[in-house]
Amino acid sequence: MRCVIFDLDGTLADTSADLIAAANAAIAELGAGAALDPVADAATAFAGGRAMLRLAGERAGIGNDRLAGMVERGYPILLEEYAHAIDRHTVLYPGAMEAVDNLRSSGIAVGICTNKPEALAEDLLWKLGVRSAFASLIGADTLPTRKPDPAPLFAAIDRAGGDRRRACLVGDTVTDRETARAAGVPSVLVTFGPGGQAVADLQPEALLDRYDGLAALIDRLLI
Repeated sequence: MRCVIFDLDGTLADTSADLIAAANAAIAELGAGAALDPVADAATAFAGGRAMLRLAGERAGIGNDRLAGMVERGYPILLEEYAHAIDRHTVLYPGAMEAVDNLRSSGIAVGICTNKPEALAEDLLWKLGVRSAFASLIGADTLPTRKPDPAPLFAAIDRAGGDRRRACLVGDTVTDRETARAAGVPSVLVTFGPGGQAVADLQPEALLDRYDGLAALIDRLLI
């Protein structure tokens, strides 16, 4: 069975505002720098919690000898804050679920492979009302490894009932591009995330400007 696996943050949903709000709460509790901006720093939000804390610390002039410790102290605070307000500002990208439903109607298996911790990803998807649309969900801590290691992607394909030889990954970052390359499957990178058209520099097999164009791309990539 053909299979399409999606990244979550920055691909299916814009989670940046809630992620940055959680990071700012952790930063304030630590007294470790200025708040991040939910618009200007959206790309860093999709790089993960530690990346946001590191950016705040660097802007505050915290030296490398102290920065790693600050990030590790702040990370569990960030996760706790995020879990308490995970869907306050998060929205699905326009047309995302219509595209997923169209794939399923065409007999294509769909799943998710994300570097968000599995429990948080499950919680968010249920709160957004879309978890049941995906046959699999692999998070950052589901397996011993995470993207860009190919093992999580393979697991997402297998658990969705897909064929690894007829699968692709839809994402938005270099991590997704490298994951697909390591797995030997095509990658589709969205241009409506914070990376914009710059993701073309990563040379994916396809770019996706709007979700209503996904079905045609999949028919071309997965014969």
